[in-house]
Amino acid sequence: MVFPLLLRLVEWILYHILVNSCYGAARKMKNYGFHLVDLSSKPLQQPSSFPSIEKCVLEGRGSHTLACDIHGVLLRTHSFFPYFMLVAFEGGSIFRAFLLLCSYPLLWILSYELKLKVMIFISFCGLRMKDMENTARAVLPKFYMENLNLQAYEVLSSVGNRVFFTTVPRVMVEEFLKEYLNADAVIATELHTVGCYFTGLLSKPGLIVKHSALKDYFGDRKPDLGIGSSSVHDHLFISHCKEAYVVSNAECPYSVMPRDKYPKPLIFHDGRLAFLPTPSAALNMFIWLPIGIPLAIYRMLLGILLSFKWTLILGTLSGMFIDLNVKGSSNNPERPELNKGVLYVCTHRTLLDPVFLSICLGKPLTAVTYSLSKVSEFIAPIKTMRLTRDRKEDRGTMQRLLSEGDLVVCPEGTTCREPYLLRFSSLFAELADEIVPVAVNTNVSMFYGTTASGLKCLDPIFFFMNPKPCYHIEILEKVPKEHTCADGRCPYEVANYIQRQLADSLGFECTNLTRRDKYMMLAGNEGVAQERKR
Repeated sequence: MVFPLLLRLVEWILYHILVNSCYGAARKMKNYGFHLVDLSSKPLQQPSSFPSIEKCVLEGRGSHTLACDIHGVLLRTHSFFPYFMLVAFEGGSIFRAFLLLCSYPLLWILSYELKLKVMIFISFCGLRMKDMENTARAVLPKFYMENLNLQAYEVLSSVGNRVFFTTVPRVMVEEFLKEYLNADAVIATELHTVGCYFTGLLSKPGLIVKHSALKDYFGDRKPDLGIGSSSVHDHLFISHCKEAYVVSNAECPYSVMPRDKYPKPLIFHDGRLAFLPTPSAALNMFIWLPIGIPLAIYRMLLGILLSFKWTLILGTLSGMFIDLNVKGSSNNPERPELNKGVLYVCTHRTLLDPVFLSICLGKPLTAVTYSLSKVSEFIAPIKTMRLTRDRKEDRGTMQRLLSEGDLVVCPEGTTCREPYLLRFSSLFAELADEIVPVAVNTNVSMFYGTTASGLKCLDPIFFFMNPKPCYHIEILEKVPKEHTCADGRCPYEVANYIQRQLADSLGFECTNLTRRDKYMMLAGNEGVAQERKR
């Protein structure tokens, strides 16, 4: 009884993979030759009989209902492979991501539906639902936002009701569509789960058929407007709308979404990858890792074992770029009090900010921090001190450290990757009149050196794994006495003044957001480690 079932299963596999796929591969080879193109999730295209989206009139659509897809329409990326790679890497592990990359040659020859099923299975099989929720909330929106099609978004923002139909899993797109694009409904493929884990299989009835789902959702009514791509499936989909337009597949500079037109400001996001992991970009990352990991360890050992001078020289030779700009005499300010150090107030980009400032100044500084892993604290080449969030106790700690020497403080309390400054704590303004603002910014090309939900002890390693990590440090003029508490200023006024000075220097925008806001959004907690009860 079992043997005939196995024979039928083998026959089905041979038919779908060898017969259908080889035929599809032959057609692609005829059309594209041996060029490396990303066809991992691109459906069959055909000449469009519908007008281009550029001809869509935007006025007077406040009461209209729009039906469209995110894949191939709202996003400029025609393949959804990079977003499955983000789920595999950020929600799963590096091994799951490597397996997905290894499957790419197989995806290249499979049919559109089988491609999606294979990518779904590899990305989601055994994945915890909580990990996927975190990825959908904190990682994917950044990449969706950066790849929005401006022309499609302008049409989308002109209508009053927005309904999305897509074959990709609902858990990958619903958070973004509802939170950032104000979707009224998202009809997408549902995934099968067991307990709190995904099985990697589809729930019945499988991949949604968009034109059928549109009929089921609207019934006898027709949506006022439909946007699709030039694929056969989308032509059938938008043909059920009163008015239909197609998005061009050609790259157009007018379709790039500028930051100032984002639906919402992109301030917080999480995850380690700093690039969109297309197949070629992901391959480059895995090729780089055997070089990047030893290089990161080497760069860390430079700071731990050598003097600041040699660390700067050898670090630069290893590919790091450190840009130091000192205004006036802020690098050697006069001390009005003999037994009191200088307070350096830094913007916070990574945990390494105080270390790089010490290296650039060529002198040891003491850094205070709200959260630092024991590993990072152990290997830090400068003295570090944890704060308790008890204002009175922290004030006493910082006053004592200032009496011993120069002190570095990051009043934002947490890192921010985007060009925004979080609200400054005013505690530092009460402690010293000799305040030197320091504008710090970083640039990475492959990995972010910060995390809200991952292992913080790996932050320095990920930063140093970048081929050419860059640190830009600008030491501003000392804060004038008339803008300090010594002249009777309120501590909050001093903190806000310094925040504005640093924001202007960096070209950033000031916000009233705090550490708590960041962690509530990215990790679902307040970012405070709970003490273990003994």
